[in-house]
Amino acid sequence: MQLLVVADALEHFKTYKDSTFAMMREAARRGWTLWACHPADLAWVRGAKVTALGARRVALTGGEHDWFTVEETRDLALADTGAILMRKDPPFDSEYFYATHLLGQAEREGAHVFNSPAALRDHPEKLAILEFPELITPTLVTRSDAAIRAFQAEHGDVILKPLDGMGGMGIFRVKADGLNLGAIIETLNKGGAQTVMVQRFIPQISEGDKRVLVIGGEVVPYCLARIPQGQEVRGNLAVGGKGVVRPITERDRAIAAAVGPKLAARGLLLIGLDVIGDCLTEINVTSPTCFAEISAGSGFDVAAMFIDAVERAIKPLMPAS
Repeated sequence: MQLLVVADALEHFKTYKDSTFAMMREAARRGWTLWACHPADLAWVRGAKVTALGARRVALTGGEHDWFTVEETRDLALADTGAILMRKDPPFDSEYFYATHLLGQAEREGAHVFNSPAALRDHPEKLAILEFPELITPTLVTRSDAAIRAFQAEHGDVILKPLDGMGGMGIFRVKADGLNLGAIIETLNKGGAQTVMVQRFIPQISEGDKRVLVIGGEVVPYCLARIPQGQEVRGNLAVGGKGVVRPITERDRAIAAAVGPKLAARGLLLIGLDVIGDCLTEINVTSPTCFAEISAGSGFDVAAMFIDAVERAIKPLMPAS
């Protein structure tokens, strides 16, 4: 069975914590043949199938730095593989959007893509929570300066964030005094040209911004709580947050049960829910992470659960032998 990973450059992976690497390692352990390409390598021409130009067949070495070798390089039709993992990191820009359309065409030609390209387009990571208002903190999405100011006046302590950020990028906290709110609005909405999300501040961030993974509609029983350090309001690991593995709570399980099966039915095999306190704050669908951290801290094999789900998903779709 062949597995094609569409991702950023393998050479830049930090294998000790990279979730895509964990997926590849588990697939290789089960005998899958591994291929890799970049979104920029995808191409289609009339009369042929969507192809990864110059796809690389790789073998894992077990090393930390030179962790793979290239066994073969050739053009690979996506429909000829067993499964494709779309694991390109955000931002979700125009090129990412175009890549999902090429992957959608590959699906029509018989390829099995996870997560579903159409579902990736339909569930922007910040905005997907709007479908579940009962699970989230008071939230505003707008370009309007006046609407942002009114929301902050009503709720006092708020968080402002861009819709296309990742890793905590561009997140601001404004307290009840409104200090510097005008400058922050100018920075984020760029004179009304860009949409901003504003949420009431959740004090339980001090206990961690939890990453709860849901695979095939089933919740992973442990989460990674990313705890802000020092004077930082953000818990993201990318900005210095401390990761602590914990069993999920009953509230985490309830949130996952409300969201996971519904999104799995739409083709989102893997999602990462961000939960602060009792509130869902984000639904990550492009390349959810924390496999390595959760597995190391709990002993639960997240990658095995994921590849199990991939194999279950493709089995009824494979042609009879």
